[in-house]
Amino acid sequence: MTETAYNLAELCICAAAEAWRSDGEVLATGITLIPRLAAGLARLTVNEELLLTDAECHLVAEPVPVGPRAAQPVIEGWMPYARTFDLLWGGRRHAMVAPTQIDRFGQSNISVVGPYARPKAALLGVRGFPGNSLHHPNSYFVPNHTVRTFVAGVVDMVCGAGYNPDRWPDAQPPRWLDLRLVVTDLAVLDFAGPGHRLRVRHLHPGVTFEQVQDNTGFPLARSEPLSTTPAPSERQLRLIREVLDPHEQRASVFKHRSA
Repeated sequence: MTETAYNLAELCICAAAEAWRSDGEVLATGITLIPRLAAGLARLTVNEELLLTDAECHLVAEPVPVGPRAAQPVIEGWMPYARTFDLLWGGRRHAMVAPTQIDRFGQSNISVVGPYARPKAALLGVRGFPGNSLHHPNSYFVPNHTVRTFVAGVVDMVCGAGYNPDRWPDAQPPRWLDLRLVVTDLAVLDFAGPGHRLRVRHLHPGVTFEQVQDNTGFPLARSEPLSTTPAPSERQLRLIREVLDPHEQRASVFKHRSA
C-alpha cells in the first residue's frame, strides 16, 4: 500500500498530539501554531476528554479551526482567566509551549538572550512560565533544533523550572515536576533518560541521532531501540487538512523543509 504523502509540519502536529494521549480531562493549551493544531488533533483522535478553548474565554465543543472561520464555534461554557487559573493551580492543565532556550535540565527561557542586565535581545518576559512549570505538565515545541535553543550550560534566564538540582532544596527536584514531550524539526524527545536527562525517543525520517546530537549543546540519551517518528495516518491528515487547518497556515512553519 502506498503511504500517503505528508510534510514536516503535519508530522510534527501528529507527534505533538501524543503529548495529551493519556491525560484524561485536562485543559489542553497549545502555544504557537503547531501545538495549537496538535491539541485539536489530540481531542479528535486520542483523548476525547480534553478541554479546549477558543483562545479567548470560552470552552468549545470541538476544536476551532485556525484562520478565517466559516462558522462560529460551538460554545460549551465560559472560561475566563479565573477558571483557567483554577485548573492551572490544581494541575488540571497540560500546556505545550515554544521556549527560546532549553538546557540539559529542562529549564526554559522566553525572556532574554544574553546577560539579564545587558541582554543581546529582550523577548517576552517570563509570562506564565514559572507558575505553569510548577503546577501542571508541560511539553515543548521547537521549530528549529539547534545549539542556540538547546544550549550548553544553563539558559540565560530560568523562566520555566526544570530538574536542575542546584535550584531545589536538598538538591532534589520535586516528584511532581512534570516535563513531558519535546517535539522539534529533527526528532521527538522526552525527559526519561537517567536523572531526567533529555532522551531522543523518535527520529524524523532521514535524520540520524548524530545529527540531533550535533545540534544540541549537551549530551543526549537515546531510547533503545531508537525508532522513526510514526507517519501520520490518512485520518489524521484529513482532520488536519479539512477540519483544523483548511487554510494551510501550517505551511508557514517549515517553508524550506519537507518530511
